[in-house]
Amino acid sequence: MSDTYDVIILGAGSGGYACAFRAAELGLSVALVEKDKVGGTCLHRGCIPTKALLHAAEVADSAREGEQFGVKSSLSGIDMSGVNSYKDNVVARLYKGLQGLVKANKVTLIEGAGKLVGQDTVEVDGQRYQGRHVVLASGSYSKTLPGLELGGRVLTSTEAINLDYVPERVVVLGGGVIGVEFASVWKSFGSEVTIVEALPHLVPNEDEFLSKSLERQFRKRKIAFKTGTKFTGVEQSADSVTISLENGEQIEADLLLVAVGRGPNTADLGYEENGVTLDRGFVPTNERLHTGVANIYAVGDIVPGLQLAHRGFQQGIFVAEEIAGLNPPVIDETGIPRVTYCEPEVASVGLTEAQATEVYGEVKTLTYDLAGNGKSQILKTSGAVKLVKGGTGDDAPVVGVHMIGTRMGEQVGEAQLIYNWEALPADVANLIHAHPTQNEALGEAHLALAGKPLHSHG
Repeated sequence: MSDTYDVIILGAGSGGYACAFRAAELGLSVALVEKDKVGGTCLHRGCIPTKALLHAAEVADSAREGEQFGVKSSLSGIDMSGVNSYKDNVVARLYKGLQGLVKANKVTLIEGAGKLVGQDTVEVDGQRYQGRHVVLASGSYSKTLPGLELGGRVLTSTEAINLDYVPERVVVLGGGVIGVEFASVWKSFGSEVTIVEALPHLVPNEDEFLSKSLERQFRKRKIAFKTGTKFTGVEQSADSVTISLENGEQIEADLLLVAVGRGPNTADLGYEENGVTLDRGFVPTNERLHTGVANIYAVGDIVPGLQLAHRGFQQGIFVAEEIAGLNPPVIDETGIPRVTYCEPEVASVGLTEAQATEVYGEVKTLTYDLAGNGKSQILKTSGAVKLVKGGTGDDAPVVGVHMIGTRMGEQVGEAQLIYNWEALPADVANLIHAHPTQNEALGEAHLALAGKPLHSHG
């Protein structure tokens, strides 16, 4: 015997639970299968705990640098048990809220490891559940490199968020989002940090202007980094690790954080056996997130593209509305905002200058320095807003917004509206941005790109 639902969702991370809640709102019966906890990696091992650590790091920097603002403060040390307690309390409150929403939305939560055993059937601990529609939302895991064994003093982000001490020396393998965020935290906590990145720049998926700007800021913070450098091996002893690089250099540290990206959680879940195509472990879909098999959809980190919680969240809503027959508009992947929460923050949406040049041929760019922004001066941050216009005429829209500076991630909300609504520079220049805010930097940049610079040279 099996229970039957309109929608059965395999995985209760950001994509899975968003799909469940929206489908339930639309009157569909929903079963949500999760082997761990509702909220998935983002809530319990990813976005939320790391951002709590980053806020603690910001507080540490504020205490250390109070004299700059006429405040006699000093940093006497980092209490990791206190930091972890703060972090865990944030996660616990959000988790409790999510559990309440599962009940409020009348979603059936099935706890246990689920497996696809038919094109409309999921099995959990020997019990079978049928779904008129099935949504695969099984998430991702921390990857490592071939031959690089995890354990001991070689960590992934999962172990790093729960460290009960501040390492004196740490090497971060990977200069992408996860790597630079942990490097930023540990530097603020007092560690000596070195990042090793095989590609030519840190945050290599961003516009090169942002990458170079972040590298300058990290040099000022005395965060060491070696770009264009390949890792070749690591040896552990009782109290240290020795990292070897392709150029023959060796670095000794207390810990090695492996931050080389995340892989899709699709192995041994019955996907291929039931006709679902896998490509290097990922589940390819069409633009409507359908797998091409029966009524099976996929959302989140297992779908090729940006591995971001808010992408999975929006995909979950999209699939629920698709199943309910609402024919939602297709999600533009390029219009998804991206934020790296290191110090300084890196935020962007749309095309990089290089990507825009490929698409449009000729583009126009403008860079507005935060030196002209009053609130940024109050915060004592440096950085910039770079705009990319898809063409050179007055009728060419803004197709890329790239920002760097303390707290500049908060500006990506307006930036994604500018991109997604295909705004012209003149459209944004006519909007009023409150003074003094960092949000003004977006307005000033668009004023300049529209040909009427006020606090900048056009």
